[in-house]
Amino acid sequence: MTRIENGGIRRLLDLILFNNETKLGFLLVSGFVATAIIVALGGPSVVPYDPIAQDVGPALAPPSQTYLFGTDNLGRDLFSRIVFATPNAAFISFVVAGVSFLVGALLGIAAAYWGGILDEILMRITDVFFAIPTLVLAMVIAIILGPGVVHMMYALLIVWWPTYARLARGEALRIIEYNFVAAAKTSGLKTLTILRKHIFPNILTPLVAYATIEIGSVIIVYAGLSYLGLSVRPPTPDWGAMVSAYQDYLIAAPWLPLFPALVIGLITVGFSLLGDGLRDAIESASR
Repeated sequence: MTRIENGGIRRLLDLILFNNETKLGFLLVSGFVATAIIVALGGPSVVPYDPIAQDVGPALAPPSQTYLFGTDNLGRDLFSRIVFATPNAAFISFVVAGVSFLVGALLGIAAAYWGGILDEILMRITDVFFAIPTLVLAMVIAIILGPGVVHMMYALLIVWWPTYARLARGEALRIIEYNFVAAAKTSGLKTLTILRKHIFPNILTPLVAYATIEIGSVIIVYAGLSYLGLSVRPPTPDWGAMVSAYQDYLIAAPWLPLFPALVIGLITVGFSLLGDGLRDAIESASR
């Protein structure tokens, strides 16, 4: 069984933070989330300079104590723009991963429990999604829907739930074989009660570990769509859009595309390290 009881939560945290790589992931993710919350609550006032205002400094100024990440071709502070774009990235990644988690888990559990034609339909649908690269499919859907954050979120949600459904189905099929599920059926418990109390809690922890890693993947795909101009409209800052807008300055001012790309990479690595550590901790605690 993979369910972690309340008494084991502290032990689980100890296992997560025991590994230095997981600690690094935890720090990166914590910094990302904390920054997103602070900026979302405080707005432009929490960053050193207005992220949209031009000529706050000389154009293409290199990184310095005054401008930590330098300035762009319009004299805008790059550090302020990157920090100000954090809440948007956090909101999209957590919403897409969270909604996909819930939808996929419910469909996967239902397919495993009832089986038959429902299971067959779900598997064939997921096969179609897995046959096409996620970024390509999301890009096509986003282009059809049109540019904008909301449309891009719809595109990501459409392509992101099948993996969770497959994983939830596999875990649920394993849990259904346990004696306590058979006993619950024999005792006359309602189906929804069995699903809610005996199956869902026991597949939750591996799904959470996977979802933690997948948040980083959402950020990568989101940045890719933003790079193609399918996210927010200028001059609102956005990580992927900044990499796209500044790529022509790779030689003259390499810090412009480098810093937003570096932030995307660090946050993705952070979620990957944290997810790996969480998975290993769950396995150790379960044993």
